[in-house]
Amino acid sequence: MESLYDRIGGQAAVFATASLLYDKMLADERVTRFFAHMDMDAQIRKQVAFLSWAFGSPDKYQFRALGEAHRELVRTHGLSNQHFDVVAEHLVASLQQLGVTPSLIDEVMVLVASTRGAVLAG
Repeated sequence: MESLYDRIGGQAAVFATASLLYDKMLADERVTRFFAHMDMDAQIRKQVAFLSWAFGSPDKYQFRALGEAHRELVRTHGLSNQHFDVVAEHLVASLQQLGVTPSLIDEVMVLVASTRGAVLAG
């Protein structure tokens, strides 16, 4: 069976998704503060690497674990379920904007939901 990564359009589609996602989050006052001091080009590269891996790309994910990567945001900046939901909302909107089918979006969101505990573990 073809991976979600391949079915969604591979590296180009994942990069387009991550770029749109961060455009939306940076424009959203509910979450923009979490990105105030980040190198956004580096952040997009990390997100592309993570999403590619999560979607079944043959590439290995070589960045920090999700809990470790978000720990400081949880502990000192109050990253919460509410913020996780905003990111998920923008991810759905980004995928829709790129013309991804509803069934693939549903598959993506099941994967995203499975990361909530790790992201918010703090």
